[in-house]
Amino acid sequence: QVQLVESGGGSVQSGRSLTLTCAASGFNLNSWGLGWFRGAPGLEREGVTEVISCLSRGRDSTEYADSVKGRFIVSRVKNEGTVTLTLNNLKPEDTAVYYCAVHARGPIGPGSYDGESCLDKDLYYNRDFWGKGALVTVSA
Repeated sequence: QVQLVESGGGSVQSGRSLTLTCAASGFNLNSWGLGWFRGAPGLEREGVTEVISCLSRGRDSTEYADSVKGRFIVSRVKNEGTVTLTLNNLKPEDTAVYYCAVHARGPIGPGSYDGESCLDKDLYYNRDFWGKGALVTVSA
């Protein structure tokens, strides 16, 4: 069973940075496609659809939504088997619950190419492959 856990959330002032970490229980995330989602506080996880950043499976290419491009950085920490999302220059509108989710069809071989954009929210349709979320609050 896939269990993901996000950590590193908190409250910060506008302009500051935070780093979120996504870890998996019982296995490492190397070679898994992974997306970072966010949703308004109080929104049920099932209603969250905004993918803000992702790592593709295989080639490890990164993609970002326009709202975070140039501010957020997604990375694999291969020796730990985790994925981080560094949130720089935070703004009050970044206040949200942040979720990590893995590609529902699992990993592919390193360097392989599946032709997909990892920003496609439908890749993460299996909510059992999501974490429970980490709250980030940004004050002005």
